[in-house]
Amino acid sequence: MFETKIAIIVRQDLAAWQKLNVTAFLASGIAAAHPDCIGEAYVDAAGQRYTAMIGQPILIFAASLEQLQKVHRAASERGLTIAPYVEPMFSTGHDAANREVFRASDPHNQPWVGLALHGQRKAVDKAVKGLPLHG
Repeated sequence: MFETKIAIIVRQDLAAWQKLNVTAFLASGIAAAHPDCIGEAYVDAAGQRYTAMIGQPILIFAASLEQLQKVHRAASERGLTIAPYVEPMFSTGHDAANREVFRASDPHNQPWVGLALHGQRKAVDKAVKGLPLHG
């Protein structure tokens, strides 16, 4: 049993490619913030080495914009690590532009398309309470 938990919450009305893109970016945010989540490298039977990955389960939930806003408030109140993704980031072409459009968004009314959370299991569970697993 892990003491911490990773949850990724993706807005349910996105196109499939957007959901996958957001999920990948958000997982990388948690990996960057918590390198202790990274497991050991993989090695196949022929000795070929592969990169290490996050070594604990990642649960992916579906949510509406309103639910994402609620999750963000709950995660902030609980001091969880939050990786953000807002809708204007789809229109940028590089990391610096992503940060610019994020900074320009209204902090009290972010156009969330996804959030990743990391923290103590119970705190993450409370932040995502009531959300369905993405299907």
